[in-house]
Amino acid sequence: MKHPGDGLHIGLIGGIGPAATVVYYQRLCAAVAARGRPLELTIVQADIQELIRNNLADRRGEQAAIYARLIDRLAAAGAECAAITSLGGHFCFAETEARSALPLISAVEPLDAHFAAQGIGCVGLLGTRVVMRTRLYGQLAQTRALAPDDRIDAIGQLYQEIAVAGACPDAARATFLDAGRQMMDAGAEAIVLAGTDLNLAFDGRDPGYPVIDALDVHVALLADLATGALRLPSRGLSGAAALTQL
Repeated sequence: MKHPGDGLHIGLIGGIGPAATVVYYQRLCAAVAARGRPLELTIVQADIQELIRNNLADRRGEQAAIYARLIDRLAAAGAECAAITSLGGHFCFAETEARSALPLISAVEPLDAHFAAQGIGCVGLLGTRVVMRTRLYGQLAQTRALAPDDRIDAIGQLYQEIAVAGACPDAARATFLDAGRQMMDAGAEAIVLAGTDLNLAFDGRDPGYPVIDALDVHVALLADLATGALRLPSRGLSGAAALTQL
């Protein structure tokens, strides 16, 4: 039986891509360990190629059905909430949430409040085509968003390639860094890595401008749930809207 202050068993949908899954695992382990608490975690594997096809064709129902089956496996393993380890993979979040056997913790919903808390009024976005075109699925109410509109397709394709490969060649890294610099010149106050594989390009680099990794915001939220610092008061709610500070 769970008691107040007990943490949740976290379920992650991984594999989309593999490099992002590794970083989620590493950073979540480190964040929970820093709080001096144990981590209960189960990861299931999604198919990145299947996700890419459904994302590009906007087949939300089909991908949501795939996620729902994976979430059923997480629930059977004892997970008490689930998260998708890909911002691009959130394109069918609402459809997945409607089918999910577990509360689904959004990586997109907490970002707007995070930017506002940092006093940031305008961000530049790097990620998948859909993330950049929709300005994070239209979920930024307090923050203005820029994207490299003149090369969204090229940058989106490049991002897809590094996510599949799990590695970022120097030429691709230079393209991402330059796109960020151009958005800073256009008025962005920080560049948001709105693709969970972009750590491959930016980790260990100083691009000369502020960078916010959306993955870190999501991991901090999951770590709070895993350690009992936050709780989900209602099965009918998910993401930031359902979180209650203990």
